[in-house]
This record gives sequence, structure tokens and C-alpha cells, in this order.
Amino acid sequence: MSRLYEKSIMVLLCIPALAMSGELYAPVIALLISVSVSAAAQIFNGKPAAWVLLGLCAVMCGVMPVMFCTMPIILCDALAEKKWWLTVPAAAVFVNIDSLSTWQIIMSFVGIIAAVVIYLRISGLEKKVGKLTELRDDITEKNMQLTSQNLRLAAAQDNEVRLATLKERNRIAREIHDNVGHMLTRSILQTGAIQIINKDETLKEPLDELRATLDGAMTSIRTSVHDLHDNSIDLKKTIEEMCAAVDDRFKVNLNYDAGEDISGEVKLCTAGIVKESISNAVKHSSGDRINIVFREHPAFFQLLVEDNGNCGELQGRSLSGHGGIGLGNMEDRAAGIGGQITFTPSEDGFRVFMTIPKER
Repeated sequence: MSRLYEKSIMVLLCIPALAMSGELYAPVIALLISVSVSAAAQIFNGKPAAWVLLGLCAVMCGVMPVMFCTMPIILCDALAEKKWWLTVPAAAVFVNIDSLSTWQIIMSFVGIIAAVVIYLRISGLEKKVGKLTELRDDITEKNMQLTSQNLRLAAAQDNEVRLATLKERNRIAREIHDNVGHMLTRSILQTGAIQIINKDETLKEPLDELRATLDGAMTSIRTSVHDLHDNSIDLKKTIEEMCAAVDDRFKVNLNYDAGEDISGEVKLCTAGIVKESISNAVKHSSGDRINIVFREHPAFFQLLVEDNGNCGELQGRSLSGHGGIGLGNMEDRAAGIGGQITFTPSEDGFRVFMTIPKER
């Protein structure tokens, strides 16, 4: 659009010089030729066709002197093409310079000077706009990098806070278990001993009530401790630690895709089955790779543990209830929280697959 404005100004500067010509048709033809060549140069921008047209238009100044009055238009395109020397043949006009009036020559040179000045100013402006655009892009990129880094730092900070919270919960559960739990256990034993040696019937009922109260308190403490401990488990970190402890013979791949809102019993069940599955793979698998996938779906959790060892000799056999203590324990764990687990041996490896519904 800026080049269109620039050319419009050049046309306006050329018209007075053309109007001073004593001929009727030559100025109009010269203007039409120059405008057409300028339009063609715009279309073939950067191509040899544009350069040839501009050069021919400059050569015509020697044959048709009035064309020199339109040189500002041609020079404008030549400068845009970075080939100003294409207009040098226009100097041939001096052979027939008598055909032009003094004012036409002056107006033509004024137009040429104006074309050079406008080009220099527009070129400088385009460079500044380019630098500003580059600066804006750099700032935008750095802002995006900063935003991404801030998000990573926030996520890391949130994770540290969560781990610290889980660690504190575990500490509190351990303190309650070691201190309050032991005191209550001792109080229950002491109360039972007093009940045995008590001979006063009036104290029998109060002692029974005291024993019942202590038993209720112990049950409540146990429940609270288990809840605190179960909620303090970081399932992903626990599985990652199990993976890190695997024999170097195996390459372990973990794909964990679940949120943080997982009940303690699901965490314990999943961790136990993953541990047992890894142990079985290390002991019995002839492969070198273990894949672990734990995903959370809208209605259930899904666990997959598989290795690439050859289990062809187990194909066709029912392993449910007959797979030894390890597989039996995994079945019991899954059934205990309403889940379903299957074991699939094949020539490509051994697969453990479990689903646990969220609502049980």
C-alpha cells in the first residue's frame, strides 16, 4: 500500500511537466506507457521481466524525449527493485534535449529528486518497522518463555507443598500411633487387669463403661491413623521408586495419568499389585522390558503391568486361583476394593490388568 501512495505522488509530480508539452498525444502516450510499465513491475516484482521493462522504458527517453518527464515513476520502481542503474539509459534524452522546455526539465529533475527522497524515507521507515516487529516478536517470545517458566515453577512449588503436606500427615500419623496408641493400649490392659481383680460389684459397671470407652477411643484412633497414613501416600512417587529399584536387566517404562484425588485403599491396592507384578517379572520373566500404565477414567481406575518375556508354556492355562501365593494375593487385593484383575500369559509376555471402579 505504501508503494501505491508513493507512485500516486510521482504521477501527480509528472503531470505538470507533461502538461507543458506542446504536443497533444505524446504526453498521454508517455504517461500510459510509464504507468503500465510501473504496474507490470509491481506484478513481476523481483523478476527479470520487471527489470527488462524498466530498462526499455528508460531507453525510450532517447527516442521519445517526453518520456523523460515520467522518469520519476520509473525511478520509483527501479529503486524498489534495488537496481537504480536501470534508469541510466534515460540520459540519452540529452541528445534531443531541445524537444523539452526548461520548465519540463526542471520539473522532471524535481520529480526525480522527490522520488529519491521518498524512497530513502520509506526505506528507512520500513527498516525501523522491521526492527520494531523483530523487537516485538522477541519480547513476545521471551514473555511466553517467562510464562512457561513461571508455570513450571508454580507447579514445582505446588508439588513441593503437596509432598511436604503428605510428609507431615505421615509424621502425625506415626506420632499418634507411637504415643497415643500405646497409651490407650496400656490403659486398656490396665483396665482389664482391674476388672479381673475387682471384687466390688458397685465398680463392675463403671469399669465396663470405661473399658468400652477406651476400646472406642482405640478404634477411632486406629481409623484416623490409617486415614492419615493412606492419604499421605504419593502413588506416583511410590511407583517411580519401585521402578528405580528394578534390576538393571530391565528397562521400566511408566505412564502415569491420574489426578491427586485417589482414596487411600486404591493407592495401597495399586502399589501392592505393582510391587508384586514387578517382583514376579524380575524373578520369572526372560524379557528385558516392563511397561506400567496407570490411568484415571471418569468412572474407574485402570492398571496395566506387562513384560516382554516368553510365557508360551502358560498359554491356555487358567491362572485364577492357581497361580501361587503372589497372584492369589493380587486377586484378594483387587476383590477387597471391588476391583477386577486378570492375568494374561502369551509368547509376547505376561500381562496384569486391573480395573477399580470409583464408586463401590
